Amino acid sequence: MKVFVTGATGFVGTAVVEDLIKAGHEVLGLARSDASAEKLKAAGAQVHRGDLEDLDSLRSGAAQADGVIHTGFIHDFSRFAVVCEVDKVAIATIGEVLAGTNKPFVVTSGTALVKPGTMATEDMDPDHDALHSPRRSEPASDAVADLGVRTSVVRLSPSVHGEGDHGFVPVLINIAREKGFAAYIGEGQNRWTGVQRFDTGSLYRLALEKGTAKARFHGVDGEGIAFKAIAEVIGKNLNIPVRSISQEAAAEHFGWFAAFAGIDCPASSKITRETLGWQPSGISLLEDMEQYYFKS
Repeated sequence: MKVFVTGATGFVGTAVVEDLIKAGHEVLGLARSDASAEKLKAAGAQVHRGDLEDLDSLRSGAAQADGVIHTGFIHDFSRFAVVCEVDKVAIATIGEVLAGTNKPFVVTSGTALVKPGTMATEDMDPDHDALHSPRRSEPASDAVADLGVRTSVVRLSPSVHGEGDHGFVPVLINIAREKGFAAYIGEGQNRWTGVQRFDTGSLYRLALEKGTAKARFHGVDGEGIAFKAIAEVIGKNLNIPVRSISQEAAAEHFGWFAAFAGIDCPASSKITRETLGWQPSGISLLEDMEQYYFKS
């Protein structure tokens, strides 16, 4: 299968590309720079120049493919509503090209966007109104499915972890360095989930190969990791105190990250494993942190 991959040189996308090629698929990767293009060539993928806001490049890439995996996202939380709209438009644009073909199209969302405070399962729909989140990748995906495309959604854990991570855990580590202590809110029992990045590669591939229209799959290994445990690993490795702070103090301490630091978002991947035969084999988030996240 020839697969068009957005975000193909990103932290998750590189794992997806590697897994697709190992499984015998042909990859056409979206690249917005010469450096990204060279990275794709080195991985054995074909290069398609463009970006998520270049809609003609998305149309052209999708038109050449037997299936599409959309891992691309502009990670700029200072204009989160804007980049979420870019994501929504990108999904709709690719969907228009694939309309009526029943080709597979895998879209990305997050387990934290489902129902905080509850064990999220694949058969739950996100409560967007309660979350006040501008991200609408799942409704956009379902709208494409109604056009005759075999869309499915991979919901990733808050932490997709591994060497080279630039996501939420490094943000926490940098805040702890700056403040001089690693913090958690209240008792720190709010839960995150994690998944090793190379396990996401096989998950996206299996969703592409086996996914049905409007299916949801969870990239989750540990179902619930207490935020306090993450803070304790940070404190130990930076040799700084670990402290509880109040909800009121969280905004000042964590800044824009406060909502993520306080969210309780356990999730299960039981249905995903049973449906796709996905078996994550990577180490846990806390083990990965110990190995890779505090190198000088």
